[in-house]
Parts: sequence; structure tokens; C-alpha cells
Amino acid sequence: MQTLLEQIWGRAAFILATGFGVGYSPVMPGTVGSLWGLPLVWCLHRQEFSPMAGVSIAAALILIGVPICSRAAKTFALADPGPVVLDEIAAFPVVFCLVPLDLTTGAIGFLWFRLFDVTKPWPVNRLEKLPGGIGIMADDLLAGVYAAIALWLTIRLFG
Repeated sequence: MQTLLEQIWGRAAFILATGFGVGYSPVMPGTVGSLWGLPLVWCLHRQEFSPMAGVSIAAALILIGVPICSRAAKTFALADPGPVVLDEIAAFPVVFCLVPLDLTTGAIGFLWFRLFDVTKPWPVNRLEKLPGGIGIMADDLLAGVYAAIALWLTIRLFG
């Protein structure tokens, strides 16, 4: 029998891991869940945080996300359940740490992130094999790093 605290933790983890339910989208839940990353980054940029502060916030989200995603994975009884989208959301501060956010960079950064998250180039594909919430979060973090570099290069090359 679970204690009240365990029940509350389980429900809170489930709600946060699924991006307040958007992870249940019947079509492309990871893409739909990633949309929460844009308002998160917009709020960070509005506060005029430095790039390192954005990376620090992403690191905090990743650290908090590991136990949350681990708990959700146990609930779903899957290694990386589709409805769990906190990993996508938490990677977005990394995607935009090198460039300012506007409509153009937001759209391009979103597309770069989804490309790297879906195709999982090496070593992103290796990180997702790590156990529990670490694997769930780590592959998206590295996809976010790839997207940040690609976005920065895109802006540098095409203005």
C-alpha cells in the first residue's frame, strides 16, 4: 500500500513527465510535447538570462527530470514511453543558448531539434540505451546540443 506522499509524488511525476498531458497526443507526441519547450525558452529569454544561465536551467531541468522520467517509465512499464515528453521540453534551453529567440530562430531551432531527436545520430542513439530516466533525458539533451550548433551555423550562414 502506497503512502499519501508516494501517491502524490507518483501523480506529480506522471503529470510533469507527460507535459501536462500533451504527451498523449495521438499524432507525434514528441513533437507536440516539444512545443512546450518554446514558451519555456521564451520566458527565459524575456528574463534576459545569459547563455550560461540557460544551460544551467537546462541542467537543472535534466537533473529534476531524471527521477520524474524514471518514475513515469516504471508506471508505463516501458524503457522510454511515448507519452513522456519532459525530456523534449527540458532540452529546449540548450537549443537556444547560442542565439536569441524570435519567430525565425524559434521555428528553425524547433525543426533542427526534432530532426536530431527523431533521427538520433551517433552518439544520441547510444545515450537512449542508458537505464531509466538517465537514458530518457540524455539522448534529448545531446539532440539539443546538436540542434544548438546547427541553429547557430544556420544563422551564421544565412543571416
